[in-house]
Amino acid sequence: MKILHTSDWHLGRMLYGRKRHEAFEAFLAWMLDTLQRENIDVLLVAGDIFDTTTPGNRAQAMYYRFLSQVVSSPCRHVVIVAGNHDSPSFLNAPASLLKALDVHVVGQAQNPADEILVLRDVTSQPELIVCAVPYLRDRDIRQVEPGESPDDKERKLLEGIRQHYEVVAQHAVAVREQLGVPVPIVATGHLFTAGGQTIDGDGVRELYVGSLAHVTASIFPSCFDYVALGHLHVPQKVGGNELIRYSGSPLPMGFGEARQQKSVCLITFDGDFTQADAKMPANANASHASITSSQSVITARANGPSVQLLPVPVFQALERVRGDWSTIDNRLQELAKTGSPVWLEIIYEGTDLVGDLRDQLDRAVADTSLEILRVKNNRIVDRMASMAAPEETLDDLSVDEVFERCLDAHDIPDDQRPALQQAYHQVVKSVNGQLN
Repeated sequence: MKILHTSDWHLGRMLYGRKRHEAFEAFLAWMLDTLQRENIDVLLVAGDIFDTTTPGNRAQAMYYRFLSQVVSSPCRHVVIVAGNHDSPSFLNAPASLLKALDVHVVGQAQNPADEILVLRDVTSQPELIVCAVPYLRDRDIRQVEPGESPDDKERKLLEGIRQHYEVVAQHAVAVREQLGVPVPIVATGHLFTAGGQTIDGDGVRELYVGSLAHVTASIFPSCFDYVALGHLHVPQKVGGNELIRYSGSPLPMGFGEARQQKSVCLITFDGDFTQADAKMPANANASHASITSSQSVITARANGPSVQLLPVPVFQALERVRGDWSTIDNRLQELAKTGSPVWLEIIYEGTDLVGDLRDQLDRAVADTSLEILRVKNNRIVDRMASMAAPEETLDDLSVDEVFERCLDAHDIPDDQRPALQQAYHQVVKSVNGQLN
């Protein structure tokens, strides 16, 4: 049996105001081809299908078109769980209809027993149990108590996540016992693990306000043969465990991920699963058994699954170019010669003041396939930061004082200041009028 694990599609996400529909559509087309080429049986999507809780029409169309096309592929089942960016109610709305297509959607954690999916092969024999755990929202896993400290909140969140997975695992083992077939159990999750790698600008945010709640690999019961995680955009193992993984986002979510190889996880079960121990613990029942490494009722570990990373092609090249003007200009000329379309982030780090930096950049990429989405002038940022007193914050300054600091930072002559101040005041007045 072959399982494809992916997550964090973020359909509809823009990059500095630039829509990315073509790249998302190209990725989904590649996914369909991969399902066919690799003869995939089950597709697991571990959350953040959409970038917002109210996705646009085109993002929705891509999603439903993809699911309808999966039906004609070898993939027999699709399991989708919600992430923190997704709306549980939006994902759940068509769940009954999608189930007729063997697309199983779990948008919100309610009854843990409802998160247990028994997937069957073409002969209707059980072949896999999926613990389809979505993003566990604060209200799903803990009760707020008056006067609780931040440490209390952190402890209750972590305990709530651990208990949820333990109960789900108990139900999964009980279902496997009832089936009488030693099928493997896989689980999903959308969470932040301790030590998880992130990249600047990837859009990954803390899941619980006022709390880190970074879990460790130990919260996942040992009866899980594989854990498919979402939320972190960098492909990675958790705690060095080959079978607890983030697939990572298939597209770079920011320029910090531009040079990162994106991938999806191919999990292959080809072992001869045998029933090792069919007895429940003497002091437990099917719904409340404590699952530990020594108490797993049916073990499916004769030959554990193999994991292979399938590289995702680059559908829209991104590049971050940084340095002084000479370095930036030389790199732009090199990229222009390739003729390939590239979206750029420019970070100017030279010591010289370049007042018309944007104009120079626009001239450098004119009549090329290069497009600049963002320009950051670190000289201005560094000079302004160096002038601020350690105890001073932006709230301590008026808008006029901020502009005066900027003029001082760049040693603007006194005779040039009145015209600049007048232009600045006109801009501020215009902005305030728009806001009001």
